[in-house]
Amino acid sequence: MRIAEIALFTERPDELIEFYERVLDAAPESRWPGGATFDLGGATLLIHATGESVEGQPPNVDHFALGVRDVDEAASRLGAEARDYDWGRSAYLRAPDGRLVELT
Repeated sequence: MRIAEIALFTERPDELIEFYERVLDAAPESRWPGGATFDLGGATLLIHATGESVEGQPPNVDHFALGVRDVDEAASRLGAEARDYDWGRSAYLRAPDGRLVELT
């Protein structure tokens, strides 16, 4: 298991992207209007504009993703549902304190 992604959703994506460019002393790996990704040596830092949640998509809230060997097995074991998304197969669940956790 590994940290695969840290996703930060914000009302001020351009400012947050510029902040992390300075912190990491690196340009984003990819950038689009309202978002960017940075390579953290095998993990991804995703900066994304906060938006309305879309039915069938994960909520637009801060979360981290854990890379697991078998998404379907882990999701089943934890009572979550694995689905295919544009970026690959993932499952989402809530920790006891309400934090969103992605399995990928």
